Amino acid sequence: MKTDKAVIAVIDDEESVCKGLERLLRSAGLTAKTFLSGPDFLRFLETGRPDCVVLDLNMMPMNGFAVLEQLALNRSKLPVIVITGNDSEEAYGLAMNNGIVAYLRKPVDGQVLLNAIDEAVGCRK
Repeated sequence: MKTDKAVIAVIDDEESVCKGLERLLRSAGLTAKTFLSGPDFLRFLETGRPDCVVLDLNMMPMNGFAVLEQLALNRSKLPVIVITGNDSEEAYGLAMNNGIVAYLRKPVDGQVLLNAIDEAVGCRK
């Protein structure tokens, strides 16, 4: 995998999801930074920059769509992979219109996620 040592931000308000994805990413030789909310992640962007973002859509107090909106307002070119446990055609359409790399349904297949990260980091300039 050409994404070795890439920093992947995982944003999900479920601590168990963050821990599970962190273990998966580390086992693949990636660095994971987890955030339990959108505002925590956006504060991190003031001083840090991941290579890719794995973003849950359904969170509180700020949902994934609001995070995507903030990234667009900041003209961020970060590749984003959306994960969701509450799939709908509307959510899919909105997410895809925001230029995401992949839209994955929970529970996420680990290899599918790693392949999406490889694609996302590979296409980053």
